[in-house]
Amino acid sequence: MVDIASQVLPGRSVDEIDSARAGEYALLATLLSHSPDAQLLAVLAGLPSDSSPIGLAHTALAKAAQQATEERVSREYFALFAGLQDGALLPYASHYLTDTLYGRPLGRIREALQRLGVEKAPERVEPEDHAGFLCEVMAGLVGGNISAPDGTDRAFFEEHLAPWIGRFFVDLETTKFAGFYRSVGTLGRTFIDVEAHAFALAA
Repeated sequence: MVDIASQVLPGRSVDEIDSARAGEYALLATLLSHSPDAQLLAVLAGLPSDSSPIGLAHTALAKAAQQATEERVSREYFALFAGLQDGALLPYASHYLTDTLYGRPLGRIREALQRLGVEKAPERVEPEDHAGFLCEVMAGLVGGNISAPDGTDRAFFEEHLAPWIGRFFVDLETTKFAGFYRSVGTLGRTFIDVEAHAFALAA
């Protein structure tokens, strides 16, 4: 998992469900921040699965990893997120919400991160409204590595992810450039749907 420079205080106790949620966010953060190397592909190829929606998405990701190579996935990642041709994706809240880059959604996210005592590590070049960065923040909030009051994960999700990130994952799932990353889109879409449903039930 890529680093976020943060003021991390002793965290709350984390139950099994939150630990699993944090793991899903961390996995998505890693795969959206850089292409997987051979070691990570081997881990993904052995993902456990079951008949739940998340389990089925894990099955698809494992199969994709089994068929992938580090070099091919690296080229795919570049075409998807760094290329300039039609079909490349811009995984930023500002793009999806205002059709701009470095827009108001980014400003609101930076304000929220400042309140949490979280700042972007110096080596990180993408703005903080990047999908991978936001998933990493959620992993920290859910997993207790970022100290915050109970319910902060829900508030952060509903304000900064729910309005757009599901659409991003659908685009990732359906773009013509996606091979391995189609399964990442499926996992992301499925997991975000589960999160949104769980938060709605808890309201």
